[in-house]
Amino acid sequence: MATELKARAQPSLPGSARGKAVSLERVERTYRDRDGRALRALDGVSVHAAHGDLLAVVGPSGCGKSTLLELICGLQAPDRGSVACAPAVLMPQRDLLLPWLDAVDNAALALRIAGRPRSEARSRAAELFRDLGLDGFEEARPAELSGGMRQRVAFLRTLLSGKPVLCLDEPFGALDAITRGEMQAWLSHTLAREPRTVVLVTHDVEEAIVLADRVVVLSARPGRVIEELEVDIARPRARTQAAVLRLRERALAALQLGAPSGEALA
Repeated sequence: MATELKARAQPSLPGSARGKAVSLERVERTYRDRDGRALRALDGVSVHAAHGDLLAVVGPSGCGKSTLLELICGLQAPDRGSVACAPAVLMPQRDLLLPWLDAVDNAALALRIAGRPRSEARSRAAELFRDLGLDGFEEARPAELSGGMRQRVAFLRTLLSGKPVLCLDEPFGALDAITRGEMQAWLSHTLAREPRTVVLVTHDVEEAIVLADRVVVLSARPGRVIEELEVDIARPRARTQAAVLRLRERALAALQLGAPSGEALA
């Protein structure tokens, strides 16, 4: 829960990054394995998102996508390069709902942590339940909710943090195909009503193209930007649209070019 709701204070945007909600320039991030060997997660990554953009990031497992989100949220610092972002909040793949709280209290948790009284926080969260397709489930416990409903509650909790940048780490990865499609449509509708800058990490290339304004393709570890795709397709989009399929093929071709590395650095 701390991952989603608390992050270090982030610097104001420098002159070169003004007009952007997210700006990473030539970022490198390296970890140490159990034997003390250096494993580079990101290598010279530059990523930008304007205010109100939905930026999708795709790439193979282990390429540094989650690390990228944590850098944006101020939960990690780069070894080299610069990170300048508007205040951001991270929604991890798991919903992390507290089983002893009902749906409204779970959604209102960000407001409670910010110091709002419980009655005020519950009232604010309940106002949005109908808009998010949760009307009538305010007092349900997480175990009584479907997977899609749980993700909506988790997203509402993230939204109520008030942060202008939302970092979503595979938010629909654990859902079945039908529910996932419904949630993609729901997310587009919700962001139209409650605009935010969004950085979405996903393994699903089609999902990225259906949802995003721009798609960044990372190589295998160490992650490098190997392609950026502008998605100039009117919404709503369908996976079967010719334009979507063309961009899908370009993204998949880029992923194939990102030769795997993964070896330890000397």
